[in-house]
Amino acid sequence: MAGCCQDPSCHMDTSSADAASSRPAWRRVLWVALAVNACMFAAEIVAGVVSGSASLQADALDFLGDTANYAVSLGVAGMALTWRARAALLKGWTLVALGFWVIASTAWYASTGTIPEAKVMGMVGIAALIANLVVAAILYRYRSGDANMRSVWICSRNDAIGNLAVIAAALGVFGIGTGWPDVIVAAVMAALAITGGRQIVLQAQSELRFERSRSATIMPAE
Repeated sequence: MAGCCQDPSCHMDTSSADAASSRPAWRRVLWVALAVNACMFAAEIVAGVVSGSASLQADALDFLGDTANYAVSLGVAGMALTWRARAALLKGWTLVALGFWVIASTAWYASTGTIPEAKVMGMVGIAALIANLVVAAILYRYRSGDANMRSVWICSRNDAIGNLAVIAAALGVFGIGTGWPDVIVAAVMAALAITGGRQIVLQAQSELRFERSRSATIMPAE
């Protein structure tokens, strides 16, 4: 995503984005994504606590954040670009905050020297990967929409990458018998959350500026 144009007029047509956000198909996709993420949050948070895995708990919180994000997206679907951009701005800052929370929790796990259950990490990580690949596949066609649509795609993409990292951490814990692979992966996931959140915030702010400038141009003519 780095280096893409931050002016919404460079990569999207606001009228087509408005139409896309109000389509029944978009709402159905969001409902499916919301249900999948809510179920995976419940499964991962239990598995993370039982296994003592920082990366699983970080991934579970990411699922929880995504569930809330999809709920917000459903609430603003079909609304004006300004409201969708504001919702995306909220989601972006939430991702950033979640990333810093994961960094703090990861530091705590590192200081206690916890060794998680590698088998539980691996099995849950694979299940989560499958779930996120399904969600990513149904969201793929909406990846180039407005900031709100794009934020949903970024969340899905980051989740799939995070699941692969959890699986790699499980293999690392199993192979060397320490919790450091789990800690490292949790830190990487925190970086993904912060980076993805920043991208969403930048585009949402750009869209809000674009709408303000467009309104300022139209009002004198009225």
